[in-house]
Amino acid sequence: MDKAKVLFICTHNSVRSQMAEGFLRYYGGGRFDVFSAGTEPGALHPLAVEVMAEVGVDISGQHAKWVDDFVQQQFDYVVTVCDDARESCPFFPNARQRLHWSLPDPSLAKGGRAERLAVFRGVRDAMRLHVGRFVAGATASEQTNGS
Repeated sequence: MDKAKVLFICTHNSVRSQMAEGFLRYYGGGRFDVFSAGTEPGALHPLAVEVMAEVGVDISGQHAKWVDDFVQQQFDYVVTVCDDARESCPFFPNARQRLHWSLPDPSLAKGGRAERLAVFRGVRDAMRLHVGRFVAGATASEQTNGS
């Protein structure tokens, strides 16, 4: 069985797309080749690493990458996880499906550590739901297609 190739994109590739990549690797059961990238990549946010570790998903070895490095590759799914990336994302001529999940940027959260962690956890939990639905849908599609 061929693995479905998935690219998650957000602006800085520091939180949301990194979370999505980590969750899909964790919950995908090895059925996906997973990548993430940013339109203006920064650095992996330490609070993203922390809140993902709280749920048993280690993303500490991941790093930010440029979306332009992936444009000519073939993907089964290209998923934007922020509205800015959706607007500025380059066209992927070799993507079978393009999806969009609108999630707020937790790195913009104000307040003390506890308040910022709460925002990161909220985005993490929303991302986990999106990825869970995605995995369930991809599994149903595989069964329908006889894979």
